[in-house]
Amino acid sequence: MRILHTMLRVGDLDRSLAFYTDVLGMHELRRQDYPDGRFTLAFVGYQSEAEGAVLELTHNWDTPAYELGNAYGHIALEVDDAYAACEQIRARGGKVVREAGPMKHGSTVIAFVEDPDGYKVELIQKKG
Repeated sequence: MRILHTMLRVGDLDRSLAFYTDVLGMHELRRQDYPDGRFTLAFVGYQSEAEGAVLELTHNWDTPAYELGNAYGHIALEVDDAYAACEQIRARGGKVVREAGPMKHGSTVIAFVEDPDGYKVELIQKKG
């Protein structure tokens, strides 16, 4: 078994695709409209679905926004340099909600950014 994808419901597909591709540097892998169900599925990631896990962005055409609730945590991405990644994300219009620095009670360097729907994305600096 392996993880295939994580699904996020998004209110504005174009805005979310711009964030994940232009700001975080992922690639749009595939997209399919389902007119009878009034939804679109778009898959984004850093590698093909055959090579690794990706994100499924689900856009229900008649739902402009969602409440995130309090059970969702975050998506985690490994980066070479969390400080530089924050600067690049900010320069591309992304929202940094926790600047890069050592995690509380540890030494791992992390940061958090937020996507247009309010989902948190953790940046974890590669060790070594």
